[in-house]
Amino acid sequence: MNVTKKALTIAGSDSGGGAGIQADIKTFQELGVYGMSAITAVTAQNTKGVQAVYPLSPEDVGTQLDSIADDLNPDAVKTGMLFGKEIIEEVAGKIRRYGWTNLVVDPVMIAKDGSPLLRQEALRALVTHLIPLAAIITPNIPEAEALTGKTVRTAGDKKEAAKMLLDMGARYVLIKGGHDTASASSDDLLFDGTAFIELTGRRIETPHTHGTGCTLSAAIAAEMAKGKSVPEAVRVAKEFIQEAIGNPLAIGNGRGPVNHWAYRRKLLAAGGV
Repeated sequence: MNVTKKALTIAGSDSGGGAGIQADIKTFQELGVYGMSAITAVTAQNTKGVQAVYPLSPEDVGTQLDSIADDLNPDAVKTGMLFGKEIIEEVAGKIRRYGWTNLVVDPVMIAKDGSPLLRQEALRALVTHLIPLAAIITPNIPEAEALTGKTVRTAGDKKEAAKMLLDMGARYVLIKGGHDTASASSDDLLFDGTAFIELTGRRIETPHTHGTGCTLSAAIAAEMAKGKSVPEAVRVAKEFIQEAIGNPLAIGNGRGPVNHWAYRRKLLAAGGV
């Protein structure tokens, strides 16, 4: 019997469709997983930037999660933009209550245009309440620096930051290398507390990178929902985002979205699906 796997994203809505809930649902669909959502905030944004953010109340977010748990229990969960301390605490409480263990935490803090998407006082709540529940946390370099208070420049810095993040309670840490512009490649570092695994990728020069972090973490969640181990899920997600960045849609007048259907089209062309 083919059982449909389900993944839940808890994040903000992107009216431009390139990041947040919209990017996550697209990614789930492309990877063959049924997608569900709990919206934490509504944003007015496009490829040129974020014009406004309208957070929901913690109670509104919690009620969405109760509805999902009552009828559509997810096989994996990912969090994105959580906006504030109270929403983080509400989300963490529901995750504990319902025993959702396949949790991917993408600590979304800053939009591509520099707009803040996580209030400063929420950092401590993220560290205290949510990261200890995570199967994997997926910070980019600026996010790793904000969470650890450590400057991350060298390979040694990345390893030290990964250790610090693992000590916060996550079972795996993936430090994304896209912001490491000193490197000719785009290399991510996965750490499980014992071994470091480097995932090397081609650095693609393009302005169309809106939604990369959301898409990568959603792809990890989708693969985990299908029963993949964290390292296996991360490898598929890396391939997915490489294709998404490497085949840009080139829409909008600013930093355009990645191409969520590129990976499946590649597999179809190769006869893989």
